[in-house]
Amino acid sequence: MDSTSPGTAPAANLLGAESSPYLLQHRDNPVHWRAWGEAAFAEAKASGRPVLLSIGYAACHWCHVMAHESFENEDIAALMNDLFVNIKVDREERPDVDAIYQHALQLLGEQGGWPLTMFLTPEGEPFWGGTYFPSESRYGRPGFPQVLARIAEIFKDEPEKVTANAKALKEALGQLGKAEAGGQISIPVIDKVAAELVKMIDTDNGGIGGAPKFPQSTVLELLWRAYKRTGQEQFRDAVTVSLDRMCQGGIYDHVGGGFARYSVDAFWLVPHFEKMLYDNALLIDVLTMAWQETGSRLYADRVAETVEWLMREMVVEGGGFAGSLDADSEGVEGKFYVWTESELDAALGAGSDQFKKAYDVRLGGNWEGNTILNRSQRPELGDDALEEALKEARSMLLKVRAGRIRPGLDDKVLADWNGLMIAALANAGMAFGRNDWIDAATMAFVFVRDQMSVDGRLRHSWRGVAAHPSTLDDYANMTRAALALYEATAEPAYLEQAEHWIEVVDRHYRDEDGGYFFSADDVDDVLVRQKTAFDNATPAGNAVLTGVFARLFHLTGKEAYRDRADGLIAAFSGALQRNAFPLTTLLNSAELLQDAVQVVLTGDPADAATTAMREAILAASEPNRILLQLAPDMELPLGHPAHGKTAPKTGAAVFVCRGTTCSLPITDPAALSAELASRTETAITP
Repeated sequence: MDSTSPGTAPAANLLGAESSPYLLQHRDNPVHWRAWGEAAFAEAKASGRPVLLSIGYAACHWCHVMAHESFENEDIAALMNDLFVNIKVDREERPDVDAIYQHALQLLGEQGGWPLTMFLTPEGEPFWGGTYFPSESRYGRPGFPQVLARIAEIFKDEPEKVTANAKALKEALGQLGKAEAGGQISIPVIDKVAAELVKMIDTDNGGIGGAPKFPQSTVLELLWRAYKRTGQEQFRDAVTVSLDRMCQGGIYDHVGGGFARYSVDAFWLVPHFEKMLYDNALLIDVLTMAWQETGSRLYADRVAETVEWLMREMVVEGGGFAGSLDADSEGVEGKFYVWTESELDAALGAGSDQFKKAYDVRLGGNWEGNTILNRSQRPELGDDALEEALKEARSMLLKVRAGRIRPGLDDKVLADWNGLMIAALANAGMAFGRNDWIDAATMAFVFVRDQMSVDGRLRHSWRGVAAHPSTLDDYANMTRAALALYEATAEPAYLEQAEHWIEVVDRHYRDEDGGYFFSADDVDDVLVRQKTAFDNATPAGNAVLTGVFARLFHLTGKEAYRDRADGLIAAFSGALQRNAFPLTTLLNSAELLQDAVQVVLTGDPADAATTAMREAILAASEPNRILLQLAPDMELPLGHPAHGKTAPKTGAAVFVCRGTTCSLPITDPAALSAELASRTETAITP
């Protein structure tokens, strides 16, 4: 926060005291940057100057480009300092601020993105903006100095235009707090959406659309759920071709593990090299789900390698997970990750020919004279001997790459992104029998719960100190993580923590008109409080929360949770008729609410029979599974459909409940697997 008192205006860059790696990247700019806060806007009011708001993040390539071209340029910086009060925001620290001004830009008819460059009144009201501006006119865009001069001129000489624009945008932004209400979402409606979305899949290369191409993990989950629900192979094939191509493409780091943010082409060859924690969490979840059904060695390998990358490079002291790795190193995008043929020959010696054949290494490279390692040309895995030799070669290359100058690590810990990864690790740990992954998830959970809470409330970000207001997404994702760990460990404390966080959400985020606001009711530095169920780069908090309420209802039997889930679906389902694509998490959560498969495991946790039954449960690819493991002295809640059912007094038994109907106690793992694999012709409504 800008520590300057209101009204003062030191001629200096004030970012040096910030903790954000992105803000600290700009602390030596000749621009007189201020952090977001009251002091900066007080300065704008006192000086009568408009605000130039620049929003980006540490791993953003084009943010770096604009910084080098403009913010490090003495002449451009002098113009900025003379004409504007300049505020720099890390969009990962303040996603609430970023979301508002991104939407404002879209209202101006521009496509959003980063760096975001917005011009505001001293009251924080936007009146014009854009994204990246070159330092000189090119790419069909005006040069940044010309933009600065023209905006300042309009602000000074044509205040009526500024006022009219600001008023219109503010009124339109007020709609961010309103939802498009509708009715409940039935299973046939979800089937219809899946049938439309599957038509968008590139059946040759996987993924949706052309370039650029994003993983769209929540869409893939919806299609996988459609396959499990209907048995239609078109849905399964859409998911597997997408996962296969991503796993073997250049978007995956074949040497070090982990997926890049997206591909700039339609073939998954050239990634935008930044690695984000949330993308990898979402992909681990989908890959695990698909592996449980297919047994694909490729998916198992990619999950394991991605977790290895996570544990090697992304864990901060104390166990939390860092946010991202930069796209650039030494000022060059992708330099850390690409290879020349001669480098590979030197590193691998006699084994280089076999490796080069497998990984698309050719004379002149496959991208800007270099090689992005990929197996897209020969995606099928080889025999055990070949794969072991390639694994050894990759290990050798990882050691060589360790000597290069690394991309920057944004090591701040974000509660919402950590929640996604904690849940992914817990789910994968259960499926693959990796207790060490569950342990890592537990450590990260404890870190966020203990280090990122102040006065009983979560904070959004941590880098040495917990800071910035928590968002709905922080609570939604961390509560989902708590419930995943509850299934993984059967520790009641996780369920208790989930219910506690839900109480906080209801107290500070709930809108009596339906849905939950992104910002809490005591956050006073945002122009409007927005409310949405649309997924963006990460799943929407309201959509995740719908699934959380569904799980809490099924785990506790408390009707209030079901009512909350129903209310959320009704609050946002009206948008389905307009655009179902960004509502996939809400649709997945609606299916969970209606068609949960409640699995109750009874027996001594230390008994081999209980372990065998648990393994059979966790091996099944059942996206709607809700596991409740009972110790011999525990009872089910009154509202649970299996309450009062009699289990054997010794050994292990499982009840599988769909809706209000439960199976007889199952004591044989093979019979349990068959029961979990069975499907019903129609949706079951509890």
